[in-house]
Amino acid sequence: MNYEGNILKMRTELAKPVNYFLPVGEQEIKMNELIGKEISLHFTGQINCISCGKITKTSFNQGFCYNCLQTAPESSESVVRPELSKSQFGIARDMEWAEKHDLIEHIVYLAVASELKVGVTRHHQIPTRWIDQGASYAIQLAKTPNRHIAGIIEIFLKKHFTDRTNWQAMLKNDGNSDIDLQEEKKNALQLLPAELQKYYCDDDEITSIEYPLSDFPEKVKSIGFDKMPDIEGILKGIKGQYLVFENNTVLNIRKHNGYFIQISFNH
Repeated sequence: MNYEGNILKMRTELAKPVNYFLPVGEQEIKMNELIGKEISLHFTGQINCISCGKITKTSFNQGFCYNCLQTAPESSESVVRPELSKSQFGIARDMEWAEKHDLIEHIVYLAVASELKVGVTRHHQIPTRWIDQGASYAIQLAKTPNRHIAGIIEIFLKKHFTDRTNWQAMLKNDGNSDIDLQEEKKNALQLLPAELQKYYCDDDEITSIEYPLSDFPEKVKSIGFDKMPDIEGILKGIKGQYLVFENNTVLNIRKHNGYFIQISFNH
């Protein structure tokens, strides 16, 4: 089978294990079906901005041309740093976009991928956000009416929890499997000032996530299309947004949003 087109981060469905679908142009590849098979990926050298579609020599912030990096609402500072959102004051790169993405319910969560971390996501991005980070399990901590307040809660909790995922440890499945998320959630509540405690979420359900990767690599080596336009090998499994090959090389699909790729494999 042969596919070609601009790729985007893999779409996921929560199942046991997670189902992965790689968008390639107008089509999707069911990636779980390729595990154990040899696949070949060729980068043609063309990168299209995921916002405006124009060809760009360099991809910024996982898929943007430089102009869209500076102007597109989906690449604004508040995407990475929610506390910087000012849409609640009517200030944004694009208020129509902000009303759909910033001025909606947000979730502050605790998740375990490599270690216990705190994060923020839009309510409809659960559990997608957790899967993309390679989290093994996660719990909702707070629900807020906008992105800014969620970011402020995260700022308080970042003094006590990391807000980053160690991707190497995540892929090697190193980490803490004995963390009591419900207890950590109670502890986190006490770290917040009273005016933020009112956003506490009383849903204590823990979401457990399994990935189509059973043989975890002892070491991982990151590869990418900028230095290696041709990547091929037997697909060992998938976790987060990473393809793991049999030689313990890993390819971060999300990093290559907008890259024009030719993909071939045998069914």
